[in-house]
Amino acid sequence: MVQRNTLVYRHVWRGSVFSSFLQPTLFLLAMGLGLGAMVDAGGAALPGGASYAEFLAPGLLAAAAMQVAGFESTYPILGKMMWFRNYEAIMATPMRVSDVVIGELTWLALRLTTNATAFVLVMTAFRIPRSPLVILAIPAAVLTGLAFAAPIIAYAATLKHSNPFNVLFRFVLTPLFLFSGVFFPISRLPEPLARAAWFTPLFHGVQLVRGFALDAVPPAWPIHLACLTALVAGGIAMARRTFRRRLYS
Repeated sequence: MVQRNTLVYRHVWRGSVFSSFLQPTLFLLAMGLGLGAMVDAGGAALPGGASYAEFLAPGLLAAAAMQVAGFESTYPILGKMMWFRNYEAIMATPMRVSDVVIGELTWLALRLTTNATAFVLVMTAFRIPRSPLVILAIPAAVLTGLAFAAPIIAYAATLKHSNPFNVLFRFVLTPLFLFSGVFFPISRLPEPLARAAWFTPLFHGVQLVRGFALDAVPPAWPIHLACLTALVAGGIAMARRTFRRRLYS
C-alpha cells in the first residue's frame, strides 16, 4: 500500500510541498505576527510568558496534522473503496485487509511527518522554538493526526456517498480547531467547555506539541500520550472490521 501510494504521490508532490511551507508561513504572518502584535500590546498573559506567536504556532502545527489527516482519510479512502474500486483489485492479490489498513495509516504517517517537518522549519525561521525538544513536536503531531485518521478511515469504509464528510468537517473538525486550545488557553472557556476539551484528541495533541516546542512539557503528558495512542489503536481495530465487512460483502 505504501509503495502504491508513493507511486501515485510522485506525480503531485510538488504542489503539496509548496502548500506545506506556504500555509504555516501565511498563518504565522497573519495570526502570529499581525494579530499577535495586538495581543501582545494588550498585555495578555499567556502560559509560560509566551508571546502570542510562540503560543499559536505549536497549536497550528497540531491542528494542521488534524486537517491533513481528516482530508486524507475521507475522500481518498471512499474513492478507493467506492468510485475507483482500488481496494477490490488489491484484495485479488495476496494482501489482506490488515495490510490495507496498516499500509494506509503508514503512508499517512509519512505524509504527516513531511508536513510537520516543514511546519517546524517555518517555526524555526520565525525563531519560535525555545528548545531542541521541538524535534519531538514532529512525532507528537504525527500521533495527533493518526488519532483522527484511524477512526475516520473506519467510518469512511461504511459510507456509500460523501455527504457525511461535510458534517464531519463542519460540526466536528472545525469546532475542534476553534475550541481545543489552538488560539487561546482553554481556561478562558466556560468551565463546562474547558472540561469537555479534555475529551477531544486535538486538545491532547496541542498540549504535547506546544510543550515540546516551548520547552514546557505539561505534567499530564502521559495522559495526553495515552489518549492519542488509545484512539489510534481503537481506530485500527474498528477499521479492520469495517474494511473486512465492506470488502467481503
